[in-house]
Formats: sequence, structure tokens, C-alpha cells
Amino acid sequence: MRLQVSLLCLAFLTLASHSQAEDQASFYRSNDQARRCHYTFTVASPEESSCPGGSGKPETDGVLSRLTLLEALVSRLIAGMDADTKTEVVANGEEALQEAYSQVTAERNQLQQDKERLNKQVQELQRRMAELSQEAESIRQKPCQQTQTSGGTQHENSHRPASGMYITSGSKGKADNKSILEFFLTGCGELLSVGDPVLHRKADGITGKYGVWLQDPEPQGPQYTNKTVWRIDAVGKDVRQLFAYEDMNQFSRGFPMKVLVLPEPVESTGATMYRGSLYYQRKRSRTLIRYDLASESLASRRELPHAGFHGQHPYSWGGYTDIDLAVDEQGLWAIYSTSKAKGAIVISQLDLESLEVKKTWETNIRKNTVANAFMVCGRLYTVASYTAPNTTINYVFDTATSIGRAVAVPFKNKYRYNSMVDYNHAQRKLYAWDNFHMVTYDIRLGRASNGSS
Repeated sequence: MRLQVSLLCLAFLTLASHSQAEDQASFYRSNDQARRCHYTFTVASPEESSCPGGSGKPETDGVLSRLTLLEALVSRLIAGMDADTKTEVVANGEEALQEAYSQVTAERNQLQQDKERLNKQVQELQRRMAELSQEAESIRQKPCQQTQTSGGTQHENSHRPASGMYITSGSKGKADNKSILEFFLTGCGELLSVGDPVLHRKADGITGKYGVWLQDPEPQGPQYTNKTVWRIDAVGKDVRQLFAYEDMNQFSRGFPMKVLVLPEPVESTGATMYRGSLYYQRKRSRTLIRYDLASESLASRRELPHAGFHGQHPYSWGGYTDIDLAVDEQGLWAIYSTSKAKGAIVISQLDLESLEVKKTWETNIRKNTVANAFMVCGRLYTVASYTAPNTTINYVFDTATSIGRAVAVPFKNKYRYNSMVDYNHAQRKLYAWDNFHMVTYDIRLGRASNGSS
């Protein structure tokens, strides 16, 4: 075939060399619609000036063929681009849906926890309502008893409800309606008694001589719960480690599930925890820090105005306990002193987010004369001694009335060096660190008295 084509080309070329009319010979190669290759030779006729059958152009088939090929390639390219675009859109859509699903799941879990907590509160209120109604009916039906005293005849009827609130009626110790309403609605009242210490763990090394241990009464989010136990060993030059334990059992066995490193060092044993944040005093300063547990980052910081620090106004046992942070049913508190107060205990209620002081009270008991202090239901309580095995809670100051007075509620320092006492209103317990030993105390609340300092 190639030989025949060559001979044909040679013949035409020879013919062209002898004819002036054939000096415009041309050669074309193109594909037909079936994509078969065609070779075309064009030579001008020496006799005819035009073709009788029309003037078809050989280039047309080639152009059409190339256009068909180009259209096919463009169609394939467009189809490929559409597929990639569709894949990208689908991938982005799936990612957005996954993110939205995760967010909805987290919100659902939080709402479920809030629902369970509210249900428990409702059940507790219903239980208290039933107890108080039963108690009120019992008191109305029971006749008053007459007792002789040095001042004459006295009518007295004392009764203790099952809820733990102690109510007295009669001319002496009559319960006021405000105190009963407070206890009924919130469970709050005055501290009546403290139980014996219950041991949960003993520290292993010298760094556990004193420290902080607690549980969040109102945890936020699914990562940590009200069962999570937190611990800080406060002995050391640069205290930054915050140990997290899954529950009390793991805490007792000494198996932390996580160790967080705080951004600023901790001063002494005055830290507390509330709603997913650790609140503590920065070392050698009056700066307060809120550390967010979920993001493991510093959320806010603020100086406590005029507060003494690093040994200026500590508790009687020392330990740079100038600023003691506390939490109760009414929020976050700072227990400290200032030069203006001349060492007397000052109480400030703080904003949970910004740590800004909302309101301040000044008491008439000197901070260095008491071993520890804590808040319950908006009332400050102080512990007389940190070493005496049988001491007392010797003072109460009510922020609702700005009145303080002496009390004598028995309290035990079983291990004779109690460096931290903190209240958990969800557990209704006191948490304490007594000479390497981490203990809790059950407490009982009742009607507030109307005494004064």
C-alpha cells in the first residue's frame, strides 16, 4: 500500500514538473466520521477551469473531524470538572453535617444533665414540702407542755423534723417565717452540727502535707462530672499540677485519669472549683485566676483590691493562706483581710466570669485568730483550732443581715493539722485536708437564730 501511494505521488510530481497548470498540487490527510484515515491529492486540471459537479473543499472534512474531536474532549473535560465539583460539595456538606451533629449532641447531653439536676431538685423540694406539712400538722395537734423555769412558767414545744431542720415553737426560740421559707425553698439554714471525719485517702509523700481536694458541685459539659475528684498538693516552690480522678474510688486508690498543668503557680490551699472552672490565687500576689477545665486555659484574671497576700493576713496555721476562695449556694466568695480592716476578716462576693467584686462585708473577728473558714448559705463560719482534736466552729457571720456572733459547733481535727476546709453544697459535706489525710464531714443545717455579735 505504501509503495502504491509513493508511486502515485511520484507520478503526480513528474506530471507536475512538465505542466505549468499543475504547479499548485496539494496533499491532504484527514479522518472520516468513522475515524478512518484518508489521504487526498489535489491537482489542477489542465483542461477544465472548474468542476462540473460543484466546488467541495478537502479541508472541510478535516476541520469537521477536528471540531468533532475537540467537542468530545471538551465534553469529557466538563464532565470531569462537574464530578470533582460534586465530590467537593458532597465532602463539604458531610463535614458541615458532622459538625452540626456533634454540636447538637453536646447540647442535648448538657440539656439532659440540666434536666436530671432539676428533676432531683424538684423531688427534693417535694420531699421537704411533705415533711414540713406533716410536721406542721403534728405541731398543731400536739398540745404545748408547761415547764417551770427560774423566770416562771414557760410553754415550749420542741421537735426535730426528719429533714434535719430543727424548729422550736413557743415564747422561747420561736421559728420565724423567713427562716422556715429559706430552708423550704433552698435547703439553706444555719449550721447545727458537723459529723465525724471520714477518711478517703492519705497522701504518700511530703508534698501531701497540706493541699486542696474537692469536687465541682455544678460541673459543666460531659467531660467532667460531679463524681470527678480534683486534687492539688500545695507543698512546693512552683505548684502547678492539678490531678483529676474519675471518681472517689479511683481517688482512694491513687489512680488519676489526667494531670493538668496550670498556667500560673498556686498559692497555698485557698483554691475552689465551681461550674467547670478552678478558681485560685496566683503565687506571691493578690491576683485571682479562673482556669477553664474544658479548654485547659486561663479564662480570666483580676486583682482582689487591697487584699493582703503572702503572709500579711493568713490563718493561724500560716501557709500563706491570706486569700481563701469559697463556693456555696449563693456563688463565689473571697475570704481575706486588708490593711484598712486591720486584719479582720473581709468577705467579698465575686462575679463568676470576670472575678469582679460585687459586694463586700467586714466582720469583727481577726483572721489570724482562726484556723480556717468556709461559706454555707451566705454565712461565714470559722474554725477555732487546726491542731486540737476536739475544737469548735466558733463564729458565724450572716451576709444577709451583716450580723456576726459567737457559736460553739463541735468540730474534730482527727489528724491534728487541718490546713483546708471547704464546703460542697451539692454533697452537703465539708471537705478537709488534715495532715496528709483527705476527709469529709457530714453537716446538718437548721433554722437561723436571730442573735447578734
